[in-house]
Amino acid sequence: STAPATYSAGDRITVELNADDNEIEFFKDGSSQVTITSGLAPPYIPTLFRGSDPNVTINFGQTTFTDTPSSGFKALNTANLAAPTVTNSSDFFKTVLYTGNGTAIGSGGKAVTGVGFQPDFVWIKNRDATDSHMLFDASRGVTKYISSDTTAASATDTESLSTFDSDGFTVGNNVAVNTNTEDYVAFCLKAGGAGSSNTDGSINTTKTSVATHGGFSISTYTGTAANATVGHGLSRVPEVIITKNLADTDNWAVYHSGNTSAPETEYLVLNLAGPTADDATYWNDTAPTSSVFSVGSVTNTNGSSDAMVALCFAKTPGLIGIGTYTGNNAADGSYVVVDDGASGFRPAWVMLKRLEDGYSWHIHNSAMSPYNPVGEGLNANDSSGEASWGSPIDFTANGFKFRTTNGGYNGSATYIYLAFAENPFGGSGVAQARAR
Repeated sequence: STAPATYSAGDRITVELNADDNEIEFFKDGSSQVTITSGLAPPYIPTLFRGSDPNVTINFGQTTFTDTPSSGFKALNTANLAAPTVTNSSDFFKTVLYTGNGTAIGSGGKAVTGVGFQPDFVWIKNRDATDSHMLFDASRGVTKYISSDTTAASATDTESLSTFDSDGFTVGNNVAVNTNTEDYVAFCLKAGGAGSSNTDGSINTTKTSVATHGGFSISTYTGTAANATVGHGLSRVPEVIITKNLADTDNWAVYHSGNTSAPETEYLVLNLAGPTADDATYWNDTAPTSSVFSVGSVTNTNGSSDAMVALCFAKTPGLIGIGTYTGNNAADGSYVVVDDGASGFRPAWVMLKRLEDGYSWHIHNSAMSPYNPVGEGLNANDSSGEASWGSPIDFTANGFKFRTTNGGYNGSATYIYLAFAENPFGGSGVAQARAR
């Protein structure tokens, strides 16, 4: 390397970072000045000393460079990050808000539109009343619902969700989905229609519906009460599995890859604010694979001759994030980059849970709170209507940040989360997240 030149007004200084070889090279007006190869370690933080001239313009690639970068070097901007698997998350996930009209199916019901696709999974909650959450999916069929806040078996009501439509769904006059003048929220996911049997496991599923991106599936199967495997249909290992016994009044069961250092030995309960617990009869102490997940003998995941349903999720760049974080118990709270297996995304929906007793499954979304802070929320484990929890969380371009010491969000503890994207973070030609 050579000694750096002097710099004066009007000079163009180019900095190229080679992170593979731990090198930084400086250029002046297109000519190399010095290469630094020692004493470097990430993180790399751009720093500028302006001297007596306060007028400096920095170009990270937001405008065209005057000097051509060396071969293999790219501008430091999000467009040069790898494009995610899903470049338009609204093709697969959408939250819609609607106001009920109380109309029965025989009189036309209430058509909810604006989803943008025909959903295969719809989670509805009355924001104004203490009605149970209502969960529907195409594999079980319309009018059949289960509730995340109760142990109740699957129930059928022709006045609940009666059809999955090309741009949404239609509901009847069941008060939990359509009371006149009351406000509702619906979380909608696209899978693969009603699905078909999956034979990868020792238990053949009745139906498995898989999204084309390979990160979300809905499976129905009949339990055996003996250690077994069930095919999930995903193209990679699921990191969240949620099961419900459709025949019995059993608790929901949740597997999460971040639930302790040995998640296959643990389970959580979606309908309760309880702690993580160790029990081999839930997942047979066996981690899921790219083709199957394991179940033990407990009725919550594998009831004898009982109809079961499993929702499986895998990290999907640009759409599904799954991970853990540690709270810092400070008003300037922890910052979480959503782990979608890539660069993260701006969330449209986040559900999080502290791994201790007494902490609910908090759900926040950008439809109910379109601007930061995202204060309006629901709890998956109780029937209460929408609540305003102050300023607990901000949705950012690649994750979320806490603004509270509330123990349900940001105590000195470990938390798990599942998130769906509003906009990806990175990729050329991709509509990326913006601050708001």
